[in-house]
Amino acid sequence: MIPVYPDSKVALKGKKGLVVGIANDQSIAWGCARAFRALGADLAVTYLNDRAKKHVEPLAQALAAPIFLPLDVMVEGQIEAVFERIKSEWGQLDFLLHSIAFSPKDTLHGRVVDVGRDGFLKTMDVSCWSFLRMAHLAEPLMKNGGTMFTMTYYGSQMVVENYNIMGVAKAALEASVRYAAAELGPKGIRVHAISPGPLATRAASGIPEFDELMDKAQSKAPSRSLVSIDDVGNATAFLALDGAKLITGGVLYIDGGYHIID
Repeated sequence: MIPVYPDSKVALKGKKGLVVGIANDQSIAWGCARAFRALGADLAVTYLNDRAKKHVEPLAQALAAPIFLPLDVMVEGQIEAVFERIKSEWGQLDFLLHSIAFSPKDTLHGRVVDVGRDGFLKTMDVSCWSFLRMAHLAEPLMKNGGTMFTMTYYGSQMVVENYNIMGVAKAALEASVRYAAAELGPKGIRVHAISPGPLATRAASGIPEFDELMDKAQSKAPSRSLVSIDDVGNATAFLALDGAKLITGGVLYIDGGYHIID
């Protein structure tokens, strides 16, 4: 049978998605949101706090997002409030993008073996557990199947200098993706970890010597180029399409092939 491909401009028309993690117009989540919207999806967008709102609100307006809410996953009840709003206004959710991570500065900059309990728990809470909590709340809204995405990095698999405890958190996140994919697969829900190459985002600015990491990636990647937020967005949006319905549980590297190089 010859496959029939939908018009790219309406491939996600009628689909409802939640995008968590837009901080500004350099965010990976912004690149993904633009790609989803370009394919016709309706989006709910969150912002971290009042200080972040002024940067995110114009972007949400550009996306014509009908739902725009605060979401700090460390504030009790805010995750649940977002999903309650989606349930009451849409009654469904077709995809979820989780693009947040955090580690206290002294925790991130220190050796893994020196990490204190509080710093470890905060890192895991925001960077890993929050995805599982969102998956739990999204599941009943994905009545006809759906797709869940979270963002990871190569430092989950290999020791990357200065990535430190975040590598541990991302390894846990990737394991969570596998288990969630196995548990939710029978309901037609796919789960993906997206692993971009180094990007100059606000979150990356907290990693020491990040410019050197980007230079190394560009010089060693087979493509000899750095990834952009649009590259990440386009690849992620593809996985939300029905044509990708049998892809789940894995890590998609969008890094010009850098992860295959020693």
